[in-house]
Amino acid sequence: MQNLEKMLFEAVENNTPEEIKKDSIFDYKNEGEFTFRLTQELVEKLNLWDWFKNYKKEAAVSTAGIRGAQNVLYPHDTRFPINTIGITLATLAKALVLLEKYPQGDIIKLAGREVRYNSPIFLNIISKIQAGLGIKTILPTNKKTIPIWLASFLAFKLDLVGGEYITSSHGISVKNATKDLNNQGSQFLPDESMEFVNKMEEILNEVNTKGFFEIKFASNDDKNLDFEVMEKTDNGTTLYVEYLKNGVATKENLELIKKFGDKIVIDSVGGCAYATLSKILKNLGIEDKFIWFNTEEDPFFHGIGKDIKKDKEGRDVFYDWSLDIGVVGRKADGTEYFPVIETLKYDEKLKDLKTGTVCLVTDPDHDRLSILQVDDKENLDKIKALGIDTSELPNNRVLSIYSPNQAFLMVMDFWAKSLKEKGVFDNHERFIVKTTPSSASWDEWAKANGIKSINTPVGFKEIANVIKKIENQIAQGIEDITVEDIYGKEIHLGSSPRMIFGGEESGGMIIGAENFITSLSGRSALAMREKSATEAIILAAALTASLEIPLWAHLEKNYNNNNIISRFDVREDISYYNESEPDINKLKQAKTEGEALRTKNDLFFLTLALAKTEGKITTEIARTILSTTFAELNFANLTDIAFVGDGTLLKFTDKFVEIRPSGTDAKTKAYAGGGDKAELSKYAKTLGNYSGEKNEVYSKYITEEFYNRAKETSFEIYRKFAEKNADTREFKPVSFDFILKNLAQ
Repeated sequence: MQNLEKMLFEAVENNTPEEIKKDSIFDYKNEGEFTFRLTQELVEKLNLWDWFKNYKKEAAVSTAGIRGAQNVLYPHDTRFPINTIGITLATLAKALVLLEKYPQGDIIKLAGREVRYNSPIFLNIISKIQAGLGIKTILPTNKKTIPIWLASFLAFKLDLVGGEYITSSHGISVKNATKDLNNQGSQFLPDESMEFVNKMEEILNEVNTKGFFEIKFASNDDKNLDFEVMEKTDNGTTLYVEYLKNGVATKENLELIKKFGDKIVIDSVGGCAYATLSKILKNLGIEDKFIWFNTEEDPFFHGIGKDIKKDKEGRDVFYDWSLDIGVVGRKADGTEYFPVIETLKYDEKLKDLKTGTVCLVTDPDHDRLSILQVDDKENLDKIKALGIDTSELPNNRVLSIYSPNQAFLMVMDFWAKSLKEKGVFDNHERFIVKTTPSSASWDEWAKANGIKSINTPVGFKEIANVIKKIENQIAQGIEDITVEDIYGKEIHLGSSPRMIFGGEESGGMIIGAENFITSLSGRSALAMREKSATEAIILAAALTASLEIPLWAHLEKNYNNNNIISRFDVREDISYYNESEPDINKLKQAKTEGEALRTKNDLFFLTLALAKTEGKITTEIARTILSTTFAELNFANLTDIAFVGDGTLLKFTDKFVEIRPSGTDAKTKAYAGGGDKAELSKYAKTLGNYSGEKNEVYSKYITEEFYNRAKETSFEIYRKFAEKNADTREFKPVSFDFILKNLAQ
């Protein structure tokens, strides 16, 4: 690991010009009060207008913060998307927007971070700028790490105007971002991001006309930097434990875990989870049931996901697979393997733990969860027949790797059964909220259990947006609460619905509350606004403790009991360049070229979907175009092709395939779900890797003009979907004294 990190650092050092190393632009480590003057000369020197152009483009489509690479050794390097100047401008703009929205009363925000490179520096910049503008900023004790879900929860619970959280989720080590949280604790929707991005443009324009813009940084001991709130609540954990006890940490679930005779592993990849989650488990009285891996915080993530690959010239270069354990690599002979799993080193770490041991793996900001189990190799054929991926372990054992699609199906079923056992399930109309690429088995399970299923575009902010729309109607006393899913289907939920589950195939989930979650001022919510691996861990542990059979056997029972047909899911990740390239010029060029390939693939399918929606082609014509383009695939049973907010979904009688471009990178993701895994893999690989070239048949039905405006049309369709039946509840900021007074009670 040390050699790999050294290789990364040496590459960064060698590719950073001396003038950047010597000039930090301003002293971002200064602990005192100071004023930074952004001049026209600096804007030109740093190419800030070019930087801003790319930042604005990403803000319009970002799914989880405006992410990008950074110079891990010299964070002021504006050649990279994420840098100290960019963080400064964005923070200033967000603060100015809030000051305009709430000209009277206290403006209180929370700022937090996980373990990534330069995160402490960015946290200081954010908090000092906000404090300098009179914004009270709540910070964790000693500015240490907290999980993203805790920042989100506290933004809602304490009635804050919002929060700033520094993370890039499970992305590669050199990436970073800020997840912007609104007063609900939800991640910003694109229109919210564009508010502050437009303000950034105003600031740069003022520099152009006036010659400069002065930005005040408060001192580290400024009265607007607050640690008292977090100290009073043990870094927020006492409030969160109360929330858990009214939700997934039921007496029954805690008792199951306490009586469990074996240990469950929690792997805190990056280390951020440990400080917070260990306190919560102790408070719940179940800490002795868990074994921990990777408790130390490390921005290199303990070497997990890190590798050496050959570049085009045959040289060894550093390569980062990210922390997504579902990422599939291919060896020289074409054999598929799980590179992130291999770097977790479970062949060593699990060798002394008994067969049946469950391992719960979370990511650096502690919002996603993966579930794995040690199994006897003699059951390998049965495990694989269920579509469960595996990795070899010593001593005739295998590691069963459950995709979130499989794991969360068992989790939501477990939760629904617990509500039925209590006799409260039928007290409300029940629903789940899921993203379109998530498993069709979730929809089938919901239907089998009399539960409504609502599909959204990718991103947890989309799930939160649906929940808020429902809450808004409940607050208005509407008897027939109705919400539209991304397919345009009106879903009726009665007058008093409750959410069973909200989640996505990438590993994030939350559970809905039976009784409304309330903030200090009395705001109410059906569920929290950000995915939480802690909720998932408690339910996964209780599920594990309740079983006398392996998870694979329980999954099979679940499929059979709920008449699940779509038992298999695949995801093909197509990355068009090496994100870890240390030479920024090569990185930018490769990304630009990759984005062109991604966009061409996207437009091929997107334009077909929009043409079908607008009546320019029929489903039969779509079949003809696709069959002509992909002769090796069968489209005879294609029933629809539709734009689903950020991707294109092809629906067949026996499967679905979704092609989705990354909003923030040169990547394409191809998802497929149905009853034949080999067939799904073939469709996902073929469509996901397609060049996007248009043939004569395509051009016969689709005009160049329609093709060229397809992306703009899709943005407008998404905007209308996001805004329809939007939450109209008014937010009124509370005073800081109000927060302290209520915490003291």
